[in-house]
Amino acid sequence: MRIVDVCAFYTPAGGGVKTYVERKLKAGPAAGHEIVILAPGARDEVTKVAPGAIVATIAAPRFPLDRNYRYFDDEARLHAALDTWAPDLVEVASPWTSASMVGRWQGAAPRALIMHADPLSAYAYRWLEGLMSRETIDRRFDWYWRHLRRLNEQFDFVVSASDNLTQRLRDGEVDKARTIPMGVEPGHFSPTLRDEAVRAEMLAQCGLPEDATLLIGLGRMAPEKRWPMVIEAVLAAGSSHAIGLVLMGQGRDRAKVIRATQRSPHIAVLPPVGDRARLARVMASADALIHGCEAETFCMVAAEGAASGLPLILPDRGGAADHFRWGRGAQYLANDTRHLAAQLTDFLDDDPAAHRRRATLAAPRVRTMDDHFIELFDLYQGRVARRVAA
Repeated sequence: MRIVDVCAFYTPAGGGVKTYVERKLKAGPAAGHEIVILAPGARDEVTKVAPGAIVATIAAPRFPLDRNYRYFDDEARLHAALDTWAPDLVEVASPWTSASMVGRWQGAAPRALIMHADPLSAYAYRWLEGLMSRETIDRRFDWYWRHLRRLNEQFDFVVSASDNLTQRLRDGEVDKARTIPMGVEPGHFSPTLRDEAVRAEMLAQCGLPEDATLLIGLGRMAPEKRWPMVIEAVLAAGSSHAIGLVLMGQGRDRAKVIRATQRSPHIAVLPPVGDRARLARVMASADALIHGCEAETFCMVAAEGAASGLPLILPDRGGAADHFRWGRGAQYLANDTRHLAAQLTDFLDDDPAAHRRRATLAAPRVRTMDDHFIELFDLYQGRVARRVAA
């Protein structure tokens, strides 16, 4: 099959989608498929990454809310590109304009919408949940649900990486929604990479000795990640336990995140680690991973933490919630600072080393991206075969 992925969220600047796309460019050809990533870019360009792996960009303007991204603004040009590539199947990685454009394309190829974004959780629920119930918010944003139901009619599949999101989609009458969980890069993250010298170095950056507990948080410095909430909870739990928190990331909220630390010497806000091998060693060397965002569609960093043998401290909603396992971390009520602080304190009282031993034993069973792509490509191949037979 030739699979064309219309990927509005792809950017060389990085992020979970970039990690996903780069693995797809390897997994597709390995399975006998050609993968074409069709993305908005600075210029019209076609790059052959490897045999059967192509990144093609269409010149497009920058997205005003995040200058790392661009967006498709010319439907006719996008349709022309799809005609030129003549795909056997089309994927779309965004539920917004690009999905509507592909839905209106006159080509005969089956199409799949991949829900790499959950806008209601990232924005509407976060802004309004303290003022009204989710049911009321959904009614106020019925235009969005109508939009998804139209896409549901135009697409053959709506693929979600999280049971939490899939159920919400089905509740909203998006009946083609199905869960195909993502996974981690195979052979990359492992508890065997734990390095006590790296751990001691990070604790030293937090002004703490080696008998303290080292928490790590990774991700964009953006409002939906809720790093100030995580910091406040860690500061509260730190009144009774020696905790170091290392946050690694960048983004427009970085200054706000730093202010939230209240100049605590036990919290270090650091740039992201660009080298994946170094990142894997850093993660394996922490004592637990903490995450604040309930708007994740999968939560790659939680999967990477689990594969690194880390206990996970996660919210009870969104893609992150799917990664929680009892006895290997703690789960708290999403967007509830007090509950997070209480659950973190209970985790620290309950012998974190025992949680980490259990997480280490479970790490080899963490699902990989290749598992995800085998399941996804099998789904696509069956649909393409039925179309050919028809």
